[in-house]
Formats: sequence, structure tokens, C-alpha cells
Amino acid sequence: MSDWPSLAEVLTPLFLSLKVAVWATLFSSVTGITLGLYLARSDNRLRNVLDTLCTLPMVLPPTVLGYYLLVLFGSQGVFGAWLKQHFGINLIFSIEGAIVAAAVVSFPLVFKPARAAFESVDHKLEQAGRVLGVSELGIILRISVPVAWRGIMAGVMLGFVRALGEFGATLMIAGSIPGKTQTLSIAIYEAVQAGRDGAANVMALVISVVCISFLLIATWLTQGRRQTRGGRA
Repeated sequence: MSDWPSLAEVLTPLFLSLKVAVWATLFSSVTGITLGLYLARSDNRLRNVLDTLCTLPMVLPPTVLGYYLLVLFGSQGVFGAWLKQHFGINLIFSIEGAIVAAAVVSFPLVFKPARAAFESVDHKLEQAGRVLGVSELGIILRISVPVAWRGIMAGVMLGFVRALGEFGATLMIAGSIPGKTQTLSIAIYEAVQAGRDGAANVMALVISVVCISFLLIATWLTQGRRQTRGGRA
């Protein structure tokens, strides 16, 4: 086996990584933005507890997080048995499992910036909307989201990059099946284990370029948000 990878060896796990990252970011964005908005506007005494639970995937070791996912979504797990019985879905060693793992890991990176962005919205603008008879949904869509969108998008970009590079939890629940669950990060690990340093170097360079590109976009969005707020001040 050559030390250098073929084009298919790089593109197949890259496209698989992008597919996992897109779906994972979609799920983590819907839940993260919704919960970020709720906690930003809530005075619930348990908000700090909820915030801690939502942030937990960011600080737990990936293998521990992967183990929890196995316990929950394995064939004998509470959610895993229910999904298999009612929908015939088995998350273990599947692309769906990889998406779930990446979504859970990337969720805090969407949630935290979204909450901070919504908390930075001038409440006087929202109150003015209520005085004018705008519904709560209208206030969210016409005032809160447009004002906070840069912070939200920065979080979404960070979540996407994190999902793109996810390794530990994905390996635990989805395994490493070439062409099916072997993302680029896992392919790099397999190349290193096989002593194929050339292949690992090429794949590492590819994913680094992709991640840096999206991080630059996230940085631009964050800086634009700060400049906008500075200009208003």
C-alpha cells in the first residue's frame, strides 16, 4: 500500500465529513438557537442549571460523551431501543450515529454565542415592538434575530467546524467503516495507525485548510458584530 493517498481516499472521507457536519450543524443550530433565545429571555431560577447542562458536551472528554451516547442510543438503550422498534433506525455503526455524535458535540458552540447574542439585544427595541402591538413571534423574527444574527452565525460557523473535525464520540458510536462512517478525522487516525505518514499529512492538510477557512468567516462575523455595536455606542 502506497504511503500517499489516492484522490478517492481523500475525497470520500472529506465529503462524508462535510455531509455529517452539515446535518449535525442543522440540528445543533435549531436546538442551540432556540434554547439560547429561551435562556436569554427567561428569568427561570433553573436557567443556570440548564445552561450548565447545555454546556456540558463542551467540557466532557469525547470518549465519555461517546460512551453516554452508546448507553442512550445503543440497541439496549432507552432511545436506541425506541428508535429501532418504532422507526427501524439503528444509530450504532451508521452515518446517522455519526451525525448525532457531531450534533451533540457541536451544540454548545452554537448555543453559547446564540445566547450571548440575544442577551446583547437592546430590550427597549423589543419593548417598543410590544407597545406597537407586534406579536412575540414577530418581535423575535423582526427585531431579535436581525440584531443578533452576526453572533448567531458566528456560533453556527464554529459549530460546523467542530462537527467537521469531530473524532472521539463519532468513533465510539459510529465506528470506522470506509465509505460509510469513516470521516476525515478518523481516516487520519487510521493512516497514522497504519504508519502511512504521507497519507496522514495530506488529509490533515486538507481538513486544516477547510477548518481555517470557516474559522476566518466566523472571525469576520464576530468582528463585524463588535464594530456594529461599537458604532452604535
